[in-house]
Amino acid sequence: MSRTNIVFIMSDDHAAHSISAYGSRVNTTPHLDRLADEGARMDAVYCTNSICTPSRASILTGTYSHINRAPSIYSEFDYRVPTFPEVLHDCGYQTALFGKWHLGRSEGSRPRGFDDWRIFPDQGDYVDPVMIGPDGEETIEGYATDIVTQQSLDFLEQRDPDRPFCLLVHHKAPHRPWVPHPRYEGMYEAGTIPEPETMWDDHATRAEVVQQVRMNLDDLRPTDYKDELPPELEGEGKGRERASWKYQRYMRDYLRCVQAVDDSVGEILGWLETQGLDEDTVVIYTSDQGFFLGDHGWFDKRLMLDESLTMPMLVRWPAQVPAGSHITDMITNVDFAATLLEVAGRSPSDLPQQQGRSFLPQLRGESVEGWRQSVYYRYWEHDDPEHHAPAHYGVRTKTHKFIRYYNDGLGSPGSSDRIMPVEDELYDLVADPNELTNVVADPGHAGALAEMEQLLADLQEHYGDEPYRGPDTPRLEWPA
Repeated sequence: MSRTNIVFIMSDDHAAHSISAYGSRVNTTPHLDRLADEGARMDAVYCTNSICTPSRASILTGTYSHINRAPSIYSEFDYRVPTFPEVLHDCGYQTALFGKWHLGRSEGSRPRGFDDWRIFPDQGDYVDPVMIGPDGEETIEGYATDIVTQQSLDFLEQRDPDRPFCLLVHHKAPHRPWVPHPRYEGMYEAGTIPEPETMWDDHATRAEVVQQVRMNLDDLRPTDYKDELPPELEGEGKGRERASWKYQRYMRDYLRCVQAVDDSVGEILGWLETQGLDEDTVVIYTSDQGFFLGDHGWFDKRLMLDESLTMPMLVRWPAQVPAGSHITDMITNVDFAATLLEVAGRSPSDLPQQQGRSFLPQLRGESVEGWRQSVYYRYWEHDDPEHHAPAHYGVRTKTHKFIRYYNDGLGSPGSSDRIMPVEDELYDLVADPNELTNVVADPGHAGALAEMEQLLADLQEHYGDEPYRGPDTPRLEWPA
């Protein structure tokens, strides 16, 4: 059996374009950059359902939401679907998880297959958070990112040195409401942060249902931007100035939260080095999805545009991964479980329901024949109470993206009963990489549209996902 150790670090809502290794214009992340410099930066990793609970369920199980039955943040993870930590635990790995779980409130949805675990209930708090563990619930004084880091280091210190380990470090940050530690005061001050080039996208050609989402920067709440809104920015006619003011304060705190995560990565890398474990330990950094950082005038995620769809992934494993690698093959979070099993010397088939494919060969610098050229996405949580994001699915290739807003939650948790007309979007990613112009009605793109519609149907059949056929489409059964 492979003795490779695994440290899987995942933050929440951390956009790739706020990591300097990915060319960030807004911040610097030296410890994350080290993972890229000494390992691989993956440039085409995509979420299959861009919201916390579904992504985490897919990462653990290697399945799409219709298989693991966790399509929304209101879901209870289906405990009958096995996870990769359970497989590793059963084959002798020491396993632990600390931080965010967010896969349900019931006893049955608690972590399984871990020797030790401490999780935040639901989303958790940044300061003095409550944490739940095998022995019950307690309040822990301190800052959430620091607490999770220290719990992870304590596990490493106390482990059996004769057995391999798989450690999952799951940070709450940088999730809303973006409460940074006071030690980062003075960093990224409001008024100094560059605005994204698409911030004033007018959404003129987008589907009507997308134009109605409540994710505009001006929708940010006082608890998000924290400073008192100047009186001169109140009232009608001040929307653009107010949005720009809110953006600066939202991003200030978001980036300060990211800085704590970057420091945490540095602490863990430092510990592995001092123990002589860094050569044979794979360290992976990712986020559970992307995030809009003012791009297209939005915050949050959910939609299938690239800022929300793209996940960062940095992998350092000196024994196997060439330093400074850039991997451009299309990967999804459904592939993570298969890859981690293979890293540990197991077969992806040890998870019998999993739908992913190991990208370990790509990490080793190998070219893989017949690798996928497209990814399938589905967001189930239709017309959610706050953001009103529509249910949709779609397909992305290297040249095009097709999205169908089928606008029916099919009774999934958190969805409203409101059903709107079906709308489509098509983007030419070569001519329009920023996805500003929907060309679905352009006769010049009719051929591409037909190909993408067929590809979508093919992928739904491949993954066993039922396409929307109107209000009579069969409803899935969701765990209570």
